Amino acid sequence: MMMGGQSWSSMPPVVKNLLILNVLMYLASFSFMQGFGVNFWHIFGLHYFQSDVFQPYQFVTYMFMHSQYDISHLVFNMFAVWMFGSTIEGVWGSKRFLIYYLITGFGAAILHYGIIAIDLFPLANQMQAMIDNPNVMDMVSFANNHEWGQYLHPDYLPQAQNFVDSVLPGLEINPNDQNLIRSATEFLTEYRASIMDAPNVVGASGSLFGILLAFGMMFPNVSLYMIFIPIPIKAKYFVTGYGLIELYSAFDSNPGDNVAHFAHLGGMLFGFIVIKIWQQSGVRWR
Repeated sequence: MMMGGQSWSSMPPVVKNLLILNVLMYLASFSFMQGFGVNFWHIFGLHYFQSDVFQPYQFVTYMFMHSQYDISHLVFNMFAVWMFGSTIEGVWGSKRFLIYYLITGFGAAILHYGIIAIDLFPLANQMQAMIDNPNVMDMVSFANNHEWGQYLHPDYLPQAQNFVDSVLPGLEINPNDQNLIRSATEFLTEYRASIMDAPNVVGASGSLFGILLAFGMMFPNVSLYMIFIPIPIKAKYFVTGYGLIELYSAFDSNPGDNVAHFAHLGGMLFGFIVIKIWQQSGVRWR
């Protein structure tokens, strides 16, 4: 995307500090991992609320973490925040822009984990009930109906096979065997924790999509020049098209793409709500 950006010296303060903070957190994450074995992605990334490692502060810190496996995640997000955010902060002022940035980041997380909770919340409660009150019939039913391939981390494959092939058949023969009951509950406890910990989200993409939405609403007829498209495209069409692509991708079942599409949509949705509230309140927003 190409448009009139700003130099470092003239960059608005919030955008400048967002860029600095995100880059510093990325560098610190690698430094602490290599030097001290401290996993910043695990500590500051946002976990599902039923995870043992979930902390409320992660709703803020996850926005400043980026994928450890793909530096383009950081580069693209920061480039777009600079290109579009600078213009918006210049119109709104630093305080309002920062509030909007954080709200859209919160909204991205809320929608993302709200969708995940549709599957994980009943699953977590079902497994916890079996842990608290072991019942052979419930465990056998769970093992037969559970989508192991969707949730099973390779590290837990041997334990899962032992649970299905040895522990459960043994319990069906002798449901009062305390050793087998202990083995079953230990596996379910560890497996539940691994599932709850797995959906860890990082990145500024939710806030970025909120920024894109705001830019499209504020400057709908500004032409954007895309590197991969030879003709200019108006901002309103670009934002609408991007949103539709994300909506399609969100419902296209491909868990391997490792992209939080509903988080992107959440950023746009909450951004739209905030702007509409400002419009109704008579607050100048453009």
